[in-house]
Formats: sequence, structure tokens, C-alpha cells
Amino acid sequence: MPPADAGRRRWLAGTAAAAAWPGLVSAAPAAAPARAIPSSGEPLPPVGLGSWITFNVGQDAPAREACTEVVRAFFAAGGRLIDSSPMYGSSQATIGHALARLGRPPALFSAEKVWIGDARRGAAQMEASRAFWGVPRFDLMQVHNLLAWQEHVPRLLEMKAAGRLRYVGITTSEGRRHGEIEQILRSQPVDFVQLSYNLLDREAERRLLPLAQERRIAVIVNRPFRQGQLLDALQRHRLPGWAAEIGCDGWAQVALKFVISHPAVTCVIPATSQVAHLRQNMGAMQGRLPDAALRERMAAEVAAL
Repeated sequence: MPPADAGRRRWLAGTAAAAAWPGLVSAAPAAAPARAIPSSGEPLPPVGLGSWITFNVGQDAPAREACTEVVRAFFAAGGRLIDSSPMYGSSQATIGHALARLGRPPALFSAEKVWIGDARRGAAQMEASRAFWGVPRFDLMQVHNLLAWQEHVPRLLEMKAAGRLRYVGITTSEGRRHGEIEQILRSQPVDFVQLSYNLLDREAERRLLPLAQERRIAVIVNRPFRQGQLLDALQRHRLPGWAAEIGCDGWAQVALKFVISHPAVTCVIPATSQVAHLRQNMGAMQGRLPDAALRERMAAEVAAL
């Protein structure tokens, strides 16, 4: 079976299983637009779920249950990709708790990171992460903030070839490292790159997003709200008329639709610990997306606010 067909069949099987999973049938949308992972053709919904800060709740039982409800609502709205890292405190354990409570949702696309100074110790860290999540293997393993990437990427590619993970990626949230990211995208056969991109931080449009398209590398976008600072600033202003034209009922959807309307972007991963915010974020998958002309207008008007 060709890789693209295998990816599509796995996704369709997960979707069918999700339809039969308790609690999802009535809430799941009839259809959600998906983006193909370029290296395989496997579709992913364009809005995922991040866990930095929001899922770092320790052993606080009510907070863990609140995060579980966020994860439940995420899958009910058609989501798949959940992203975490050993850097995120107790977020991995919180995700594992939620997945166990929800009966291991079959639609899950697990995206994790290795964040340690050498590949030898990386193996133990990745195994600890897998145990926290309670999954047999990760779908995607990423080198977090490029730490020791020269050692980690070859090891991850070996793991992929052996069937111990499905995709290999790299991440950064620092614009000053875009040159290094470009070097890696040009020289290494990675499947994913994760970077920061939003209505105000558009440096990635210059080189990295076009290069990812050229090299057929999937793009995950982090910090679409500038860690909440962008939304805090925008909430003081009324939504412009064009927001309704593209089906946005709040600034969060405006910010997310700007990101996922870029043709290079595969998935954006906003983080939240509130179900109401999660549902609004997932609403960005519904309705039409802005075209190139509206994207420029959106960025210009937001920058001028």
C-alpha cells in the first residue's frame, strides 16, 4: 500500500472509530477541513491542541479534570493533534490522565518532543514521555528548540525506519534561529517543522513557510495568540465587518483563520484550559478562510490597532 493511501486509511479508520466512541457522536461536526501531511498524504484537522502552561497543573485534581474536559471537547469537535514536551512541567501527565479517562480516543495524533542535551539520554526521556501519555508509540517526535539536533535527528530517523514512531520534526519559537531552521529543512529529511507565526509575528512568511512548501514539510504553528497577549489587546476593539464574512464570532477565530489560511500551514496548536475557549478555537475550522487579499488586510488592520 502506498504511504499516502496508508495514511488516509488510518485517518478514516480513526474517524470511523471516533464516531462510535461514547460522547462524540452528537457533538462531532459533519465535516472538518483537513490538511495533508506532505510526506505521507495523511490528513490532519488544521486546529490542534497545545499544552504549554495550560496543562501544567500538577496534582490539582479539579484542574486535571478541567483539562480532561478540554480534551473531551477537542475530540468531539473533530480535533486530532495534541502537542506537548518534557519542558512543560506536568502537562504530559495531565494529557495521559485525560486520555485514560476518555478511553484512549482513537483519533489521537500524538506530537511530543525530545529536550535534552544528547541522544544517548534522549532515549530514556522519550520512553518516560511515552509512559506519561500511555500510548504505544508517538505519531510525531520533534527536537525541541533544536537542542542537540545534530544528534537527535539521525536517531529519530532510525526510530522512524524501525516503526517506533511515524514522523520526525524540529521546533523553535525563536525568530533568531530561523537561519538554522532553514539549514535543517534544506539538509535533513524531516516531516514536520514547528514554529511561531501569527497576525503580528510574520517573519516565517519570508523564508521558512515557502521553503517548507518547496521541501514538502508539514508546518505546525505555535503561539498563534502570542501567549495570550494578542487576544488581550484585540478584545478591546470591536470585530471588523470582514470577520463575519469569514464566519468568525470572536478575535480568537480571526487569529486562527489567519494562520491556517496560509497554504504552507498544516496545523495550529492554541493552548487553553477552558472548554468555552476550546470550542471557539475549534470553530475556526468552520466557514470559509480568508484569501490572500483579505489576509493582508487583516494583518494591516490588526497591526494598526
